[in-house]
Amino acid sequence: MERFETLEGVVAPIDRANVDTDAIIPKQFLKSIKRSGFGPNLFDEWRYLDRGEPDVDNSTRPVNPDFVLNQPRFRNARILVVRENFGCGSSREHAVWALEDFGIRAVIGSSFADIFYNNCFKNGVLPIVLDAAQVAGIFDLVAKHDGLTLKIDLPEQVIELPDGGRIEFSIEPFRKECLLKGLDEIGLTLAHADEIKAYEARRREQAPWLFAAGEK
Repeated sequence: MERFETLEGVVAPIDRANVDTDAIIPKQFLKSIKRSGFGPNLFDEWRYLDRGEPDVDNSTRPVNPDFVLNQPRFRNARILVVRENFGCGSSREHAVWALEDFGIRAVIGSSFADIFYNNCFKNGVLPIVLDAAQVAGIFDLVAKHDGLTLKIDLPEQVIELPDGGRIEFSIEPFRKECLLKGLDEIGLTLAHADEIKAYEARRREQAPWLFAAGEK
């Protein structure tokens, strides 16, 4: 998993409440268990004017010019600002895979669905919870600036605004450490590989009969 320390990028607004995971990545794209390749189908039903299907060349599909991520100033967005209850619906981890594959590394909102929120941390995406007034303020800034850029400093836990203002945010220390070190659950386990091997060696000495059946 890619480390997250600081991020500076364009902010794109998703100005809808209760955006569910089927809107983020529709169900027909869930056949793959790879974490890559989902970016072109992020918000598929909103980005395109036809129905998307797996293995279709998206470059030939008609795009919706009114959708935010199709507008030139937002095409290279790295940050989303969203309304309440973002990521609700099914628990599909593919939703975060699609965001990350598109290039989104942070999502700012007033509330997130619990499973989506947890999945973000497992995939190197930082979900930032602010109060509703602060989120509304960022939406206003996006509307006033042509390609608003924010800087997110995870070590300091602040969002730096273009005018020099700063918004502090909270994050659990353990989740913060995992993002800073680029550790998902597998990475956390591998960090203790030597201890695991030592434990297995001790168990083999203490109870060799547990291992005999699998050794030929």
